[in-house]
Amino acid sequence: MSDVYAEAYRQARDWLDGLDTAPMGARLSAPELQGAFDGPLPRTGQPADKVIRFLAETARPGLMGNAGARFYGWVNGGAVPSSLGADWLVSAWDQNAALSTVSPVASAIEAVAGKWMKALLRLPEEASFAFTTGCQMAHMTALAAARHAVLADIGWDVETDGLMGAPPIRVFTSRNRHGSVERALRYLGLGTNALHPVATDEMGRMRPEALEAEMIAYQGPAILALNAGDLNVGAFDNFADLIPIAKAHGAWVHVDGAFGLFAQTSKDKRHLTAGIEKADSWATDGHKWLNVPFDCGMAIINNPDAHKAAMTLNADYITATPDARDPIDWNLEWSRRARAIPVYAALMEMGAEGVEAMIDRTSAHCRALIEGIGALPGGEIIARSEINQGLVRFVRAGTSEAENDAFTETVMQAVNASGEAFFTGTLWQGRRCMRVSVVSWRTGTDDIARSLGAIKQVLAEKL
Repeated sequence: MSDVYAEAYRQARDWLDGLDTAPMGARLSAPELQGAFDGPLPRTGQPADKVIRFLAETARPGLMGNAGARFYGWVNGGAVPSSLGADWLVSAWDQNAALSTVSPVASAIEAVAGKWMKALLRLPEEASFAFTTGCQMAHMTALAAARHAVLADIGWDVETDGLMGAPPIRVFTSRNRHGSVERALRYLGLGTNALHPVATDEMGRMRPEALEAEMIAYQGPAILALNAGDLNVGAFDNFADLIPIAKAHGAWVHVDGAFGLFAQTSKDKRHLTAGIEKADSWATDGHKWLNVPFDCGMAIINNPDAHKAAMTLNADYITATPDARDPIDWNLEWSRRARAIPVYAALMEMGAEGVEAMIDRTSAHCRALIEGIGALPGGEIIARSEINQGLVRFVRAGTSEAENDAFTETVMQAVNASGEAFFTGTLWQGRRCMRVSVVSWRTGTDDIARSLGAIKQVLAEKL
């Protein structure tokens, strides 16, 4: 068996060592790759090391460079070395992290990792938590607890009686909400009609006076969903003003902090999250700004009773260990990867000061990249950000907005095709823009210079 593991290590090491020179985007499309992998089901097997070699070599043109230093698409982090190494151990150990009796070590490490994450994010020590596949399931978990709590407050047991005949729940949110919040509401049976947008300012931040008016006008179970760093411009809602309004009207407050919750770790950024600790639940991703491997999300809930009531289950063959934390009480999964172990490793490697330094460093690189693009002929800054997100676009003098939308897309695709950097686009206030998201621990000043050089060259060719 040593041959297959040696081959896997060699291929993985070659990939990681080549990230600095590898294209940041994939070179082949999914249909092209499918043809390379396709064929009839093999009737006989092959040596395992040859299977690994075939997989690695055939996959290479279709791999995205999101673990690299100049990948600025979506909000995809890399993996700090200890978290990647720990993830390899997790695969080798092959533990089911659902119960402490099934894997005592997975349960023990998860309990400590959760405690450390709450301390890192400056959230209530008494809050419960769940490590999930990502922020989608973190929203599902937190909003299930919210659904339980707001209906229990009016005497309805949703876990026993379901939603048929239950009083409707209104979910107050803003136009800049992430789609994962909407999908969680669909899964939970609340439906997207439960969403009630509240007026925002020009950057998409919810207006406190508008929320106050909406809350006064509504009588019934309610949830308020706020943003800690929206996907496009990194905008933060005003938690210090909004949360007390919601609380005064009996609403549960949930925060989408997929990456922005990590502003809590930085003394320089913490003013953006002032008052956020007063919410009832928070959702975030470890595979974004914490730089641990996919998949890793986290729900933190400052109502353990509601959290456990929404998630827990029992069966005759489930054996609990006294005084141990059983993850199955806090998650939807029966079978689950021990995804808290890479988190534990990353926090050991970096410590709170190292995480803070990474948050500050990537934010500074984002600012430098946005300002550098804005200084180029044809570059235009649409939204500066105090964290690691911002927007730019590319324009030609004397052309229409529609033509500049197309030009922005052309420039972005040309930069991506060069392999030097990778960006993704978005629509912001009716205009096509290029998102700048700096998340990787690997990104340095030389990478920002290389990225700007690639953009400058494309603009020189296209203007």
